[in-house]
Amino acid sequence: CPQMALVIITPLLILAWLPTAEATESVCMLWDSTNLPSLFRDGDIVLGGLFPLYDQLIVTEDSYRNTPELPHCINLKYRSFRWAQGMVFAIEEINQDSSLLPNIRLGYRILDSCGKHPLALRGAFSALSRQSSLSPGNVCTGSGAVPVIIGDTSSTQSIILSKTLGPFQVPLVSYSASCACLSNRREYPNFFRTIPSDFYQARTMAQMVMYFGWPWVGAIATDNDYGILGIQMFAEQVKTAGVCIAFFETVSKVFPKRDAVRIAEVVKASTARVIIVFAFYTDVEVVFEELVKQNVTGRQFIGSEGWSTSPTIYNKDFSSLSLGVLGVAIRRAQIPGMESFLVSLHPSKYPGNPFVRELWETSFHCRLNGENATTLGNLPACSGSENLATVKNTFTDVSQLRITYNVYKAVYAVAHALHNLQACKDGNGPFENNSCGDIYNLKSGQLLHYLSEVQFTNKLGENVHFEGGDSKVVYDIVNWQKSPTGSMEYVTIGRVDGSDIFINEKAIVWTSGKKEVPVSICTEDCPPGTRKATRKGEPSCCFDCILCAEGELSNTTNSLQCDKCPLEYWSNAYRNECIPRDVEFLSFEDTMGITLTTVALSGASITLAVAIIFLYYKNTPIVRANNSELSFLLLFSLMMCFLCSLCFIGKPSIWSCKIQHIAFGVSFVLCISCLLVKTIVVLMAFQATLPGNDVMKWFGPTQQRSSVIVCTLIQVLQCAVWLSVSPPLPNKNTSYQNSKIILECAVGSIVAFCCVLGYIGLLACLCFTLAFLARNLPDNFNEGKFITFSMLIFCAVWITFIPAYISSPGKYTVAVEIFAILSSSFGLLGCIFAPKCFIILLRPENNTKKFLMGRASA
Repeated sequence: CPQMALVIITPLLILAWLPTAEATESVCMLWDSTNLPSLFRDGDIVLGGLFPLYDQLIVTEDSYRNTPELPHCINLKYRSFRWAQGMVFAIEEINQDSSLLPNIRLGYRILDSCGKHPLALRGAFSALSRQSSLSPGNVCTGSGAVPVIIGDTSSTQSIILSKTLGPFQVPLVSYSASCACLSNRREYPNFFRTIPSDFYQARTMAQMVMYFGWPWVGAIATDNDYGILGIQMFAEQVKTAGVCIAFFETVSKVFPKRDAVRIAEVVKASTARVIIVFAFYTDVEVVFEELVKQNVTGRQFIGSEGWSTSPTIYNKDFSSLSLGVLGVAIRRAQIPGMESFLVSLHPSKYPGNPFVRELWETSFHCRLNGENATTLGNLPACSGSENLATVKNTFTDVSQLRITYNVYKAVYAVAHALHNLQACKDGNGPFENNSCGDIYNLKSGQLLHYLSEVQFTNKLGENVHFEGGDSKVVYDIVNWQKSPTGSMEYVTIGRVDGSDIFINEKAIVWTSGKKEVPVSICTEDCPPGTRKATRKGEPSCCFDCILCAEGELSNTTNSLQCDKCPLEYWSNAYRNECIPRDVEFLSFEDTMGITLTTVALSGASITLAVAIIFLYYKNTPIVRANNSELSFLLLFSLMMCFLCSLCFIGKPSIWSCKIQHIAFGVSFVLCISCLLVKTIVVLMAFQATLPGNDVMKWFGPTQQRSSVIVCTLIQVLQCAVWLSVSPPLPNKNTSYQNSKIILECAVGSIVAFCCVLGYIGLLACLCFTLAFLARNLPDNFNEGKFITFSMLIFCAVWITFIPAYISSPGKYTVAVEIFAILSSSFGLLGCIFAPKCFIILLRPENNTKKFLMGRASA
């Protein structure tokens, strides 16, 4: 692990470094050669450089009998070697610029880190230990001082290098280490970089995901600080936007192929169609090979700068995966003179240098100076006329100068820092006693100060400076597309400046060459009319769509809750709109309303006809036999009973609600009061026939009228109290039927309503009881029997009314009540007056005093 490598190797390297750096003995003893393979040019100040020039580590097994052979690397990487040449180009350009570092010649010593922590440390200390040798007089000689290291690529290696070089205040300026952790100035005070922190790269990737509306994404990362911390920062950025990570897989350096198989299976099984890949190109290459092998297609990859512009990926046959890749890339630049400098490279410039030799031999398939070819076996000797301008590879390709440009800026930043140090005048310096630093004898921390303060505009017009060791945030957003020739190319479709992101969506080619933005969701959006319900144990992006309950709605997509409709509204069948409820009441236009109105008016008409008949035959014995005044009063009350039923029909209003219950209560009390008095008269008339009984003088017509009035006034008084305390009022009943509003008359005071009905029931029971007792008494026209039958019908109707009223829905409740009123009214009218009308109209011979006396004596 990096920490273990740091603990074990650092002390050994420091011990190896110190004797050669400052020898105090008369004899200089070198523990071992520090002359590792390098690109070297001496100068007044030598800049150290670390680049992963090789990519395959060779470790030989130690026999413990001979001097251990140091680990070394093979397989030159053209792209990395171009980066190194970018450093050389910048230094030579600076040396030719008389306005920058006048009279100072910069040199360089560039070594291979192989992308491995131990070799990076060995290379750094080798660079700092100078290009050393031992003179015949046992005197150590060496090249100029190395006050700074340009490198390394990996964040993990840069962490180790920075912690190791930090105590000596040696600046480390990286061109590619982007881990956000390196922004910690307390931990890494000597670290600078010309690439933005991964925090901003993760933010950019998060902005892209949110811009295109992808709530469900997968994540793959290199198993190191760069990849893991990058995905963690991305997850933090998208968390507030409701984006979920479907899976998070890592590729280790130890078993990349095994990890790739696992990752391919996860990707294949996942519903995520957009995958964030925060990794190096070497890891992506292994994963892509396995994905192609398992025929996994249709995934949209979002790449980090670690591989988004890697020719290694797009030059391979990964078109089913790489076509349409979107990537965050380091800002591309065109460095004037860079291409001609690269193609002018010749082995004669670096005689015997293994880097140049391998580049030459692999590019032209020949061997130099009769030596065996480095990697390709025995080949013909090189002619010497070979020219790199005729070769097209990643070394000579200057169309994508991104990291190369970062190296270029890093060298210039160091040069400007040294220039500012050189320009310092004693007495105005930033150090103790306002002193300046000596550019030929730099002390610890002096270059660090000037690097922290450096600010300049380079030849390409970019302002370069460091903020806490970090460079400003600039990125390109690239899209992998096929060129007209069929080859893969990077097309810049957007850019990032600071916190602003600009994307040309129309220029994007998506995965598999499609033009439509791919969809990556765990669950389809919940349409209006439903709400999201998170599945237990799953991310919030995975949910079920639950239909809103009746009376509730959601009119937006992916609603988290359903809202209740207003009182007078109800949700439609799709639950996405509240519509007015149907208002229901028994109207005069309804068939039922028309029928009941007709029956009520018929009853009133019949009652009126009977009254006319009685009025016409008022002087006949049958009319005069039993207090004709009570008969007319009874007919009047019956007519009111018929007519009061009309108050229950039509749209309820304040007045109709008050009138219908009051009219009903008073009319029936008046009616029953008349029948009660009639029944009492029958009983008293029988008692009056007994010898010595003169009871009728105590219950004459005046007392009869008074009894009716008193009984009725009691009901009137109850109704008056009811109206004053809590009168019946219109009510919108929404609880009975969801889709309808039942307009009804609420009774108001339940107690008052029960008193009114109870009083009617009390009179009815009393009347029925007395009539039952008088049913067999001899009277003129069987009045007692008829009253008994009428009250029996009345009581039967209202007893059956109660369950029918409770069970009837909506407007039928009112219809049942009207039916009860009309039924009981017809029952009273039929039982009391039909027999009399029959005699008056059809048996006039029986309507005589003689016949009346005969019945009475019988």
